[in-house]
Amino acid sequence: MKDLLGMMSKVKEMQGRMEQLQAELESTEVDGASGGGLVTVRLSAKGTLKALRIDPSLLVPEEAEILEDLIVAAHAEARAKGERLIQEKTQALTAGLPIPPGLKLF
Repeated sequence: MKDLLGMMSKVKEMQGRMEQLQAELESTEVDGASGGGLVTVRLSAKGTLKALRIDPSLLVPEEAEILEDLIVAAHAEARAKGERLIQEKTQALTAGLPIPPGLKLF
């Protein structure tokens, strides 16, 4: 029974830390770029688009499809960075707790 109470205490403590981490991840920003930096995006670590920058040289109507592809690529890069950041911070937060492998907390 003592082990159960200890585990419940750790779970409650982790819950508080997870709430702090959620807020931190929403305010943490990651950048992604494509086309050699001609297109950049900034996302929150949780994936909310915060900013988009397009080099004026790409604003040619005939090259709209290229621009679209570059935006998607830059977004994908930033999103991957955010997901890695979440994974790293979650692993650090849950170190030592018996969390089943593959369980997503976010």
